[in-house]
Amino acid sequence: MRMLHTSDWHLGRSFHRESLLRGQAAYVDHLVETVRSERVDVVVVSGDVYDRALPPVDAVALCGEALHRLTGAGARVVLISGNHDSAARLGFGSGLMDGAGVHVRTDPSRAWEPVMVDDVAFYGIPYLEPELVKGAWELPGRSHTAAMSYAMERVRADAARHARSVVLAHAFVTGGEASDSERDISVGGVAHVPLSVFDGVSYVALGHLHGRQRMAETVRYSGSPLAYSFSEAGQRKGSWLVELGSGETSFVPAPVPRPVGRLRGLLDDLLTSPTYTDMEDHWLQVVLTDPVRPKSAMDRLRARYPHTLALAFEPSGAVAAAQPVRLSGRPEAEVALDFVREVRGEPAAPEEEDLLRQAIEASRAKETMA
Repeated sequence: MRMLHTSDWHLGRSFHRESLLRGQAAYVDHLVETVRSERVDVVVVSGDVYDRALPPVDAVALCGEALHRLTGAGARVVLISGNHDSAARLGFGSGLMDGAGVHVRTDPSRAWEPVMVDDVAFYGIPYLEPELVKGAWELPGRSHTAAMSYAMERVRADAARHARSVVLAHAFVTGGEASDSERDISVGGVAHVPLSVFDGVSYVALGHLHGRQRMAETVRYSGSPLAYSFSEAGQRKGSWLVELGSGETSFVPAPVPRPVGRLRGLLDDLLTSPTYTDMEDHWLQVVLTDPVRPKSAMDRLRARYPHTLALAFEPSGAVAAAQPVRLSGRPEAEVALDFVREVRGEPAAPEEEDLLRQAIEASRAKETMA
């Protein structure tokens, strides 16, 4: 049996206000083509199908299209809810969808009831919020380890009846490498789940972390299909193709609609150096290290790098002020001009100082009239 392991689609997500829906649609095209070309029997989606509990309508439409096309290409689909999804909304109609070959598992109390595909048992463990299952499961503590251990004990008990078993889980396994785009799921510092919790099954398809990772030979994160933060620059996105009979696993790279990157340095160097030519089509995060903050920096950067999305300033040699600046009793103009000097690294120009004073006077006049 051939399985394609994906996760963290985050349909409806934007990237610094740039819509990603077109790139996500291209990923769906890629999945369907992979199912056909690689003769995939089952596609598993390990949570965070949507980016938020109430997804936009175009994201819901894309999800419906994806499920319809994947089953039309000949694959069964097993998916679980993640911490970004609304389990109730995602799970609506799951009983009806079972008959169409789409198996949505969002109810923690059914995590150990397998979806059978030939002789392989698929167990969908949705994101487990410890506080919500602690009472019903009589857990010894409010932790992700306690919740996942309880679910896996019951999964192993049922899996013993089957030749092969696959677990879908949405969790932060100890030792995994996080990025900036995952939502924190920690509760009092007990978010991590030990790898040993997943012992005893044929394969564990993990979701939550956005970089592909091999926690063990049969325990893996597929990562997200697109980069959702600049911390993911350089990551190779895609899905795991798993041959459950032989145990062979290969990574299938996903299309990259627009790469992301980071640049750091002096503005003039970034604008003129040929070293950065291949970054001109990237979505960029730029950190300028000029000792004095350059004027119109974003406009100048976008003349060469039109897809610059984030800009920060870290002046080289800058030191923190030794003493806090006194504000009480000082004229507003002096405080404002000190602020300009602090953030820019040089005083305001005379014409800027005049404009600032005029604005303050106009504000005072308006307050008096009120």
